[in-house]
Amino acid sequence: MRDIVWSDEALDDFDSAIHFVARDGTRSAHLVADRIEQAIDSLADMPTGRPGRVQGTYERVVQRGPYIIAYTLSDAAVRIARIIHSARDWPEGEWPAE
Repeated sequence: MRDIVWSDEALDDFDSAIHFVARDGTRSAHLVADRIEQAIDSLADMPTGRPGRVQGTYERVVQRGPYIIAYTLSDAAVRIARIIHSARDWPEGEWPAE
């Protein structure tokens, strides 16, 4: 099993997503947070995903949610690079504009 390492950008993305969803209620925010965390936890055991839009990354879609987890792999760790809403304009080869 690999360790999970969050980038600062991924932590910011996660916080922003949860705060946005929390405007509709804390129950919704907890549900979204749980789904994202479950998807990330599963990467430690089985890091499967599609090739990412940014070179050297992979992407995992959060089940029953509109988020994509972008990550990189090493022998010891899964590094969570970004968590991005699927509706964002995300050009090939770069991260979405802020």
